[in-house]
Amino acid sequence: MLTIFGPNDSSGLLSARRRILKAGCAGLFGIGLPEILRLEAQGGPIDQDPAGQATSEQNAPKLPAKCKSVILLFLFGGPSQLETFDMKPDAPEKIRGPYRPIPSKNPDLRICEHLPLMAGLADTYSVIRTMSHTFNDHSGGAHYLQTGKRWHVPIGGGFAPTPRDWPSMGSIVEYFDQQQLGLTRELPSYMVVPNSLGRLQEDGQYPRPGEHAGWLGQRYNPLTTRIDKKSKDDNPYWRVCSDDELNYRISGLDTRDEIVLDRAQSRQSLLAQLNRQMRKLEQDQQSDLDVFRQRAYALATSNAARNALDIRQESSAIRDRYGRHLFGQSTLMARRLIESGIRFVTVQYDCVDGYSWDSHRNSDDVGKHLLPTFDQACSALLTDLKERGMLDETLVIAMGEMGRTPTANAQWGRDHWSTLFPAVIAGGGVLGGNLIGKSDKDAAYPIERPVSPEDLAATVYHALGIDPEMRVLDFQNRPTPIVDGGRPVLELWG
Repeated sequence: MLTIFGPNDSSGLLSARRRILKAGCAGLFGIGLPEILRLEAQGGPIDQDPAGQATSEQNAPKLPAKCKSVILLFLFGGPSQLETFDMKPDAPEKIRGPYRPIPSKNPDLRICEHLPLMAGLADTYSVIRTMSHTFNDHSGGAHYLQTGKRWHVPIGGGFAPTPRDWPSMGSIVEYFDQQQLGLTRELPSYMVVPNSLGRLQEDGQYPRPGEHAGWLGQRYNPLTTRIDKKSKDDNPYWRVCSDDELNYRISGLDTRDEIVLDRAQSRQSLLAQLNRQMRKLEQDQQSDLDVFRQRAYALATSNAARNALDIRQESSAIRDRYGRHLFGQSTLMARRLIESGIRFVTVQYDCVDGYSWDSHRNSDDVGKHLLPTFDQACSALLTDLKERGMLDETLVIAMGEMGRTPTANAQWGRDHWSTLFPAVIAGGGVLGGNLIGKSDKDAAYPIERPVSPEDLAATVYHALGIDPEMRVLDFQNRPTPIVDGGRPVLELWG
């Protein structure tokens, strides 16, 4: 389901958001990002002349892009560094864990025995071994890693998205593309598959922050597909999914009635459904509706959307390579979406059972389900992109929001540990076989080259040719850098 509207605006910020959009949307309201940047650089207020145009003489900074698009494989819950890409086989048993390293194509990389396919590709990707932050919380960590900004909600103060959240990296990409291209494109620049983060856990009671546009405005939220599970206890990430399940439904304007983009449906039927949706929402917020009507109409009538969202168009061999589980097929869907022109796709590996990558209980699921599904899907994506000539123009990132405690608990699980965890980076000209940063003997803390979420966000923007110091208007109408203090990890490119 493509969710057009984002989180409910329950904090009274809607009027402020509208003022921001009025000031910030080029082609729609008269003042664009370059003018905001010029005026901010001059230290003056953002004013408009009677015709609605800002005045300034400077040009907005631009960078050469290293890639066209980004695929983020977000492993929510926190994969253990000690069971993946920073193993310590010489440490005491209580630290080193139950799994052993195996040889890889990078002789310096100690990689887990449950990642044999990634081991065979270790010369094609880099590993940042020293991702680190101090927000030791799932929701806060999810926000931090997807936005590059520490969450404004303190640990224990909430878990759900708010209108004051920082915009995700994908939303920033969507924003800049709308600034340049408006809303005439067939497809958006930013999508999330297979579901919005948190939707499959406990009937969606725990929606998570990070993937949304926050104070930037709802029009920059991702368009999000929807895949249901069979029952409360079902985990489609760990089993074969049927084609009937993998329909990647979309909704034109809300979640009450769905529009299924089936190849057999006629365009007239889709338009009739869309028109019914429009009539239902005539009394909704008109300014938002006008924007989303354009997007929904373009999407629902787009051959590109129908084709991209039809996973059945892929060969059986390719689908088998990725794995018929939900993560594998959604990773394949990400490649299809990038191939169709979407620039930023997040694949959410959600915490369906309340634990998953959050492996407090034991390490059994890590070795039996989590690592094998990730190994299959990520290795297939890297191979597939390379075979199609797309890897050099697509940055691939695989990471969670935290790591796990160096010392196991009594159940042989590991608890929350945000001060050290890995990120796999490939494509976009990134050097293969590069290891960045070094941890201490227990994989607890960085001792060389710590990398913050701010640094990672700056790296992504740098790769896309977006200056990390560029500014947009925040919810208080202030020009705000899209990254606050981060520096690109240039070692990725040598």
